[in-house]
Amino acid sequence: MKSMLRCAVRAGFVLAGLSLALSAAADTWPSKPIKYVVPFSPGGVSDATARIVAEGLSQRLGQPVVIENKPGVSGILGTQAVARADADGYTIMGGTITTHAVNPFFYKKLGYDPVKDFVAVNLVGTVSNVLVVANDSKYQSVDQIVAALKAKPNGLTFGTAGPGSSQQLSGQLFQSITGTQLQQISYKGGAAAMTDLIGGQIDLVFETVAAAKPMLDGKRVRAIGVTSAHALPGLPGVRPLAEQGLKGFEMQSWQGVFAPAGTPKPIVDRLGSEIAAVVATPAVQQRLRTLGVEPEGKTSAAFTAFQHAEVAKWGKIIRAAGVVPE
Repeated sequence: MKSMLRCAVRAGFVLAGLSLALSAAADTWPSKPIKYVVPFSPGGVSDATARIVAEGLSQRLGQPVVIENKPGVSGILGTQAVARADADGYTIMGGTITTHAVNPFFYKKLGYDPVKDFVAVNLVGTVSNVLVVANDSKYQSVDQIVAALKAKPNGLTFGTAGPGSSQQLSGQLFQSITGTQLQQISYKGGAAAMTDLIGGQIDLVFETVAAAKPMLDGKRVRAIGVTSAHALPGLPGVRPLAEQGLKGFEMQSWQGVFAPAGTPKPIVDRLGSEIAAVVATPAVQQRLRTLGVEPEGKTSAAFTAFQHAEVAKWGKIIRAAGVVPE
């Protein structure tokens, strides 16, 4: 009995010591530069969003927040690196719907668990898509597109930036809700898909609003509807697909910040609140909206619940589509 008591006391001292150590680490954090990994190439929405957040975060924390691009295989390579990093608050990453919700349903050997290996820090913002056709396309409405697909399954093609991209997920949701079949054409990026759309090689693209806007303004493509639940200020007159007979249609990709699992909660909370303050700045909101990112700033608890809901939602849709992980 005495031996058990001594063990319990020792265990209590160990836990107390660990708690004090974590608290001390959080009190002195950050005392050196923070690495912010972007698992995609420079120049895209994820990279631009991260640089906006990093700039504001550096100012608020008094330490450099250094962007490191680690692109490859739908964001997998960079995400793996962060999952294996020290959980000390000095490595964070820009995560998306691709890296932290749907990749497990497309890849067998992912090398990380998007939920178990990370802690959600802050949902920076959401990104909506717009269904577009070439400006000279004969399709003028959702009803016409659905009617054509009902008459000839797989009779229309839609371009995507590959497995797990927002373009593909939008197409999967469209097929799920309408009970139709589209033929997917995968490209290395959304720009190539838009080029073929304008050239008449494919029929449809669910492109991000920011990428589609210049071509819409230039009358090179025509908008059929947005994938958000509500109309977007940046696309006046373009109705949500959910209001055009596709009840429940809502597809928004997102940009968030994650840290390795085990990062001390005080650090996660500090990071989350500081990023929220950055995102709440009017100048930052304007810059994000220019990228097509609608500011959110949800901190850890709300972002965690959101991520779990996204995994469940898209897992169901992707499995129902018969997608087999490669």
